Amino acid sequence: MKRIIVDYAKLTNEILTLLVEKFPDGYEDSDIIRFKNIKNETVEAVEVRTEDTIFLVKVSTKLADRIENYEDDEDDDNTGDDSLDSLNDLEIADESDSDED
Repeated sequence: MKRIIVDYAKLTNEILTLLVEKFPDGYEDSDIIRFKNIKNETVEAVEVRTEDTIFLVKVSTKLADRIENYEDDEDDDNTGDDSLDSLNDLEIADESDSDED
């Protein structure tokens, strides 16, 4: 299973929808996953899954605001590209870190 780290600024509508479905009332501290990236920096993220991909969305106050304002964004922007192919500049996590498939 592929794991992709996504910054809130690069969220597609598809990933944002997954986040809102999983965390309709927002995420809590217990939902946050902490790990070290390749630069040995601590990264905090929440996890959402598709059939073949685990998305680790970096946590920030801006992410919480974006989830909270999701319905407003949907009304204002119906022209976005929802495909995963539009994701650029993402970090691909090392699959050897996890035994899950």
